Amino acid sequence: MANVVRAALVQATWTGDTESMIAKHEEHARAAAAQGAQVIGFQEVFNAPYFCQVQESEHYRWAEQVPDGPTVRRMQELARETGMVIVVPVFEIEQSGFYYNTAAVIDADGRYLGKYRKHHIPQVKGFWEKYYFKPGNLGWPVFDTAVGKVGVYICYDRHFPEGWRSLGLAGAQLVYNPSATSRGLSGYLWQLEQPAAAVANEYFIAAINRVGREEYGDNDFYGTSYFVDPRGQFVGEVASDTKEELVVRDLDFGLIDEVRQQWAFYRDRRPDAYDGLVQP
Repeated sequence: MANVVRAALVQATWTGDTESMIAKHEEHARAAAAQGAQVIGFQEVFNAPYFCQVQESEHYRWAEQVPDGPTVRRMQELARETGMVIVVPVFEIEQSGFYYNTAAVIDADGRYLGKYRKHHIPQVKGFWEKYYFKPGNLGWPVFDTAVGKVGVYICYDRHFPEGWRSLGLAGAQLVYNPSATSRGLSGYLWQLEQPAAAVANEYFIAAINRVGREEYGDNDFYGTSYFVDPRGQFVGEVASDTKEELVVRDLDFGLIDEVRQQWAFYRDRRPDAYDGLVQP
């Protein structure tokens, strides 16, 4: 019998303030739940603008604790209300001077399950993230949720195959990749890398991108969010490249076993031969 999970993601335009941004995502989540969605994920630092287009200390104000900050607590209430698993990407402060690009994972009953901290931090024009974030230090956790095993990889991480593989080895069935990537920079890679990662690691990926322009720079976030299956095929249509959109798709987790038996990539791995890959 097929194990079908109805999953959702949101690509959103910036509203101008945190309160209205969170409220908008709550509305999208309720709409997804009304369509039968069981899990939903939001874009990178979803409750703030993509402030990393500039290097200004004023933007540390967007940071909050995880899980004890107001946004994660509010999302726990939303999870309880809707009965959905929620992936919540925010700017995290652990203590003074310790800041991370983080995603909290909340189960369908509102329980906080844990968090992922982005490992790979870019520092290039329009993406000055090293100014704000320390590299993640919590590994690549996979969370046992009401819908199955869910992992998270964040934006720039997607260019590095090691984390994708770590999530697969830990049993991930669905990996959310909340992002903020702009037109002309990575459009070609956007619809290449994540389908390739889904194939190589034989699980579903939810690729989420912001959409539109924001006040802190020239980046034109191009949306085109999507779900991709373990065969590398898009599940339904790719989202708009110009408009905000809620995407809801049915993911047949039974396909994961089918593909792993057919292609057997995990069987044929050679970890005994890979030591040199991590040598300085």
